[in-house]
Amino acid sequence: MFLTSHKYQSNLHCKNKLRAPQGFTLIELIVGIVVLTISLSIVSTLIAPAEEKSADNVLQIKASKLGQSLMSDIISRAFDHNSDMAGGLVRCGETDAPACTAILGPEDGLGGRVDADEDSRSQYNDVDDFDGFSEKINSIDGELDGGYNEFFIAVSVRYAGADLGLANTLVKRITVTVTTPLGTAIEFTSHKANF
Repeated sequence: MFLTSHKYQSNLHCKNKLRAPQGFTLIELIVGIVVLTISLSIVSTLIAPAEEKSADNVLQIKASKLGQSLMSDIISRAFDHNSDMAGGLVRCGETDAPACTAILGPEDGLGGRVDADEDSRSQYNDVDDFDGFSEKINSIDGELDGGYNEFFIAVSVRYAGADLGLANTLVKRITVTVTTPLGTAIEFTSHKANF
């Protein structure tokens, strides 16, 4: 038997201690994968609602433009069918003038409603014709881009003079509701006075 010197044995022992690790153990790999999976799932649950909220903000801006456009169109019409359509000389409800329309909505020729041909928005000539108007739209005038698909608008008109301390038929309240494709409903309200 060969005897090795003590110096040589201690050198071998030091080499084994200084040797670099050879890689990860199976347990270390599994723990790393589990930690990474948990981290990614937490990050994705935090990002998804923020992304949806971001999309909703863009849709709200589009809904605002759509609502303002329709409201401007409605406000530009005459106050009432029994008023002067040019705006000002004859106002319904005044002395020697016809009464303001009692039934709001497009005229259908029934029950004293004068016009029988107001069955589309392009034929509406006064504010209350828009009462009950609703439509799933692509654009208000067919001129907007495809980014307005799946928007829904609804309009209601009612007398509201009493809300403002006036005779009830002197003011009409117009409410335009625009619903985005994500279901967010945004209301726009304006008043039109009989003057």
